[in-house]
Amino acid sequence: MRHETLAKTDERVVSFSVNGQRREVSARPFTTLASTLRDGLGLTGTKIGCDAGDCGACTVIVNGEQACACLIPIAQLEGAEIHTVEGEGPGGLTETLRQAFLSHGAAQCGICTPGMLMAAADCLSHEPKASRERIEDALGGVLCRCTGYVKIIEAVEEVASGTCNRSLPNDGGVGSRLVRRDGHAKVTGADLFGADAAPDGALWMRVIRSPHARAGFRFGDLDAVVAATPGLEVILTAANVPGENAFGIFPNLKDQPVFAETHVRFRGEAVAALVGERRVIEAISDRDIPIEWLPLPPTSGVAAALSPGAPVLHERFPDNVLARGHLRTGDVAHGHGQAAATVEGRFATGFVEHAYIEPEAGFAVATGDRVEVTACTQAPYMDLDETARVLGVDHSKVRIIPTACGGGFGGKLDVSVQPLLAVAARVTGRPVRIVYSRTESMASTTKRHPSQIWAKASADAQGRLTAYELDGDFNTGAYASWGSTVANRVPVHGTGPYVVPNVWNRTRAVYTNDTPAGAFRGFGVPQAAIANETLMDDLAGALDIDRWHIRRINAIGHGDVTPSGQRLDHSAGLPECLDALKPDWDAALVQTAAFNETATRRKRGVGIACMWYGCGNTSVSNPSSMRITLSREGRLIFYNGAVDIGQGSTTILLQIASEALGLRPECFEMVIGDTDRTLDAGKTSASRQTFVSGNATRLAAEDLRRKILGLANAGPEARLTLQGRELSVLDGEASRRIDLASLVADASGIVLEGFGAYDPPTSPLDADGQGVPYATYGFAAQMAEVEVDTALATVKVLRIVAAHDVGRAINPTLVEGQIHGGIAQGLGLALMEEYIPGRTENLHDYLIPTVGDMPAIKTILVEDADPEGPYGAKGVGEPALVATAPAILGAIRHATGVRMTRVPVLPHRLWEALQQGEVTS
Repeated sequence: MRHETLAKTDERVVSFSVNGQRREVSARPFTTLASTLRDGLGLTGTKIGCDAGDCGACTVIVNGEQACACLIPIAQLEGAEIHTVEGEGPGGLTETLRQAFLSHGAAQCGICTPGMLMAAADCLSHEPKASRERIEDALGGVLCRCTGYVKIIEAVEEVASGTCNRSLPNDGGVGSRLVRRDGHAKVTGADLFGADAAPDGALWMRVIRSPHARAGFRFGDLDAVVAATPGLEVILTAANVPGENAFGIFPNLKDQPVFAETHVRFRGEAVAALVGERRVIEAISDRDIPIEWLPLPPTSGVAAALSPGAPVLHERFPDNVLARGHLRTGDVAHGHGQAAATVEGRFATGFVEHAYIEPEAGFAVATGDRVEVTACTQAPYMDLDETARVLGVDHSKVRIIPTACGGGFGGKLDVSVQPLLAVAARVTGRPVRIVYSRTESMASTTKRHPSQIWAKASADAQGRLTAYELDGDFNTGAYASWGSTVANRVPVHGTGPYVVPNVWNRTRAVYTNDTPAGAFRGFGVPQAAIANETLMDDLAGALDIDRWHIRRINAIGHGDVTPSGQRLDHSAGLPECLDALKPDWDAALVQTAAFNETATRRKRGVGIACMWYGCGNTSVSNPSSMRITLSREGRLIFYNGAVDIGQGSTTILLQIASEALGLRPECFEMVIGDTDRTLDAGKTSASRQTFVSGNATRLAAEDLRRKILGLANAGPEARLTLQGRELSVLDGEASRRIDLASLVADASGIVLEGFGAYDPPTSPLDADGQGVPYATYGFAAQMAEVEVDTALATVKVLRIVAAHDVGRAINPTLVEGQIHGGIAQGLGLALMEEYIPGRTENLHDYLIPTVGDMPAIKTILVEDADPEGPYGAKGVGEPALVATAPAILGAIRHATGVRMTRVPVLPHRLWEALQQGEVTS
């Protein structure tokens, strides 16, 4: 492999120092430092997330000051001194910071980590004992979507205090704070993401996308353009797709084309792709491609799509309704009739962008009749299915190799670059690479479903819920993606985590000409939680009951029955979460009241919210399979098909394997995600990998241990050690040493192997939504303290306390990191994030929380062990986010008296609400 060489036109030689070494490069004057480092010098530790100075991922130190490498032209760098993440930084600070980042778990996906390290090194080189405020200011230009910044700040503070502990925890068992297995690559910049490498001679690919939300189109003479443009190999269209020009999530619903054929359904849809030499492809304007557009009025929003006479987006769904969800139990009318208080409301949420810092990228190689695609992904086996279909070949003819994944959150579940690359490699017979621009990524990929929800809740005089109903419409955009999943998951969760005897929840996922909506950390549950938690506050107010208390008396727990009829005979720790939160809740109410007694313009408030979330797919098979082998040379290899997108599954599953097998984590080699080498572990989504793949891992390790003990005729309590080819089984007088080279091996040298497969025990839901949708649930209670500037209508979140029932924390550091990151995304959902097609397709106009937006966070891990989970564990990825936004809304209401029912609560919306007293939609 090699990195893309720079074009030779109008070049000049520039000399500068990089990490203490003099370097000379020949480049065009306006070539950026980021491109020079990556493409010219092969220093891909400097990452590019936006190429516009918005995300800070490319931060380096230039002449003693941090700078965005994507903004600096090479012509300005003659004689400059540059530090990148690959070096030791000024005064060796980078290495010290690396150790602190590792010990604190400050790197999750790792795409922002090089920029964070450089910004921190810059800060501490100028001010070695920098205060927290100074550190936050120094890191403010680098965006992170995973961590919530908490552990990053803690790591830098530790270095500033001079107490950095270079002894990293490595005991590795379940419950230990083992350092991330993939952490070293992240803090050195060695992790290779989708854009970081490609084979020699790879062609460049760029997609031509629709500027219209709805339009017909036809091409002119594309062959003439190719013939007239040396270096342009081919312009791909739907006619070049050798198999089925369609992809999608569900086996019976492949409704999105690789390339649109005669009409487009959303702005940003792919219609063609240019493939050729990079310098040529980048010089071609979309206007140079002969396309005649016939714009049509788009159907935007659910109301328009459901109105009489609305254009039909897909013939199979003449009413534009993709899917309906339904759950009914008891008699809702009777429940409302018996209540002492009844409340209702309408709630609205908009599109939310995933905003992972790594845009989609990868490459494909066609070798003989096989195509191998290397790209960022959350679901390699799903990618394999879709790519094989598009190519019209058997699955054995496709290989998916995941790169490091710079965040996903559901947005990298749907295929993006994979089928495009596969078609291009097949047509050209050469390696082809692609890197989405930030604008392209945001314009073309899925978002969180906008929602319009009406809900109604009733309670008796003591505050016990008697009835709940919800009617929700979710805008799934132009294509199905995960719309059916959202429509079916929301009714199950719609009441919130409470005992309610009478429930009627119904939902619709609706096609529009808007950007497709798909999976995003919660599959519709965060939207529903805003409704149900607001109504819980309404009931508390109507009945004059404390908001914590009304939740505590209704909290679902052990032995209770959910609205779907499932009895919770397993982990259900919501009551314990609320109890853990109570001291902070009581103290915050007293402190807030004292502040507000003398406050005028600024008012403080406290809000509380609960959540529950089913781990895994809803009422369908959700399996994972794992394999661990031991070779005659003593190589212990864990073949793990679960890709790690930053949440830490690589480390979590390794700890489970280590615990179950009885060998230390450092004994294991790991193979991750490669579809040629690993079994299908299912997608990394739905908070399932710890629970589902964790069980498969445990079973595989136990299987291998059982075979080892059987070989040695040892008892179950025997201890194992592995040194080279010698496997020792320590069991008192029965102890023995096994020379692995003496055992019979298969053709690949394997002498022993363990397999594990696990599929959570669920059952289908009937017509009324009754059944067992999930084997286990995550639970949480969160409280938020905010300060509202009533003149400017701005909200500052001061503190979050989050109590989460995680079953068992396999690695507390990683669990805490997931909670911090989820809170950050929940804060963004509540206060700032709103994707508008054509207007917020960059990280300058689309705002996500920065380090300065984050509050103090206190996490409380409640370990109500789940007997079905691996060592009691269950998922926390999505539960971390769900309760945050409604808790913040409750706090705003407590501070101002204003009941906000539309998010994000942007200043102009809050200002209007403060004038009117309430905003309902």
